[in-house]
Amino acid sequence: MKIRLFTLSLLLLGTMSLQAQRRMLSVPELPGYVTLKCDFHMHTVFSDGNVWPIYRVGEAWRDGLDAISITDHIEYQPHKQYIPVDHSAAWKIASATAADYNIILVKGSEITRKMPPGHLNALFISEPDSLVKDDFMKAIEAAVAQGAFIQWNHPGWKSQQPDGIPRMYDVHRELIGKGWLHGIEYYNDAEYYPLVMDMCRDNKLAVMGNSDFHNVISEGYAAPEYSHRPMTLVFAKERTGESLKEAMFARRTAVWYGDNLAALEEIAAPLFRSVITAGAPFKDDGTRIWFELCNSSEIPMKLSGGPEGAPATLTVPARGMVVVRADRKYLSQPLVYNVNNIVTGSNSVLKVEISPAKK
Repeated sequence: MKIRLFTLSLLLLGTMSLQAQRRMLSVPELPGYVTLKCDFHMHTVFSDGNVWPIYRVGEAWRDGLDAISITDHIEYQPHKQYIPVDHSAAWKIASATAADYNIILVKGSEITRKMPPGHLNALFISEPDSLVKDDFMKAIEAAVAQGAFIQWNHPGWKSQQPDGIPRMYDVHRELIGKGWLHGIEYYNDAEYYPLVMDMCRDNKLAVMGNSDFHNVISEGYAAPEYSHRPMTLVFAKERTGESLKEAMFARRTAVWYGDNLAALEEIAAPLFRSVITAGAPFKDDGTRIWFELCNSSEIPMKLSGGPEGAPATLTVPARGMVVVRADRKYLSQPLVYNVNNIVTGSNSVLKVEISPAKK
């Protein structure tokens, strides 16, 4: 009876979560693509999480996401005394609700091993039971045979890397050589790993960021400390599961966490240009000009290193604007800034050129 009441409570909680108002997020765009807001790493009672699968759909809908994956552990089932082991259970329970609320639900599982190789998510799989193998490489091979996108999770997690520094081991190099590793988490839960940017750039892997949440999202990412949950931005040809998968394999991703973006430079530069616009000078005293710099996104843009005769630093607020006063010479040459909160490498941020519009 206790188990039945527990299950009923979870079902009701999951249903109630869908009654909240959906948040509409304005995020940077990659020209020619649709930006999908995603979280590809979370857990439910079917491994070591504390919520029912439908609740994850409700959270995603409320938070303005387009796609999620529930990635319960294959090898770790601490609730099995109370919850039957079924590696497809979360998918079976949540898929209909996801379809009703226009959330793309990616079928996934977490392959859970000691470091190396650590924990890896297999996304876009069809048969998670096939991943139940003692041999790690056989488990990955079974996932890849299903067309899986393999993501290396939290490579600097201190429970497995006490110094918090992610490292490539021989097994990861072997996976890359076989074409069996496709992305690495730069951001996980509440921490990030700067070296992952270099790993992704050097090995042509997608930059990923997810919540890896086990409890209630709104309690873990509450205001004022957090304005939103972490997420992977995926730039797809259209809003479908097929296009989402194609974009991830093509490495068209970025990570949004706090007031920051992380993306390789070829992605980061057009993202910045998609949301920042400079107006024509509205005042010119013959020595200096004044013009507006506007930001259409939820992410404030924090600029530093400004040139002589222009502001050394600028913050363009989220969904706001700032007035720039600069020497008149910048009518014919750009102002060059670093964007401190757009990370492109372990020791690099995006550098941009800004010019006022022509009258």
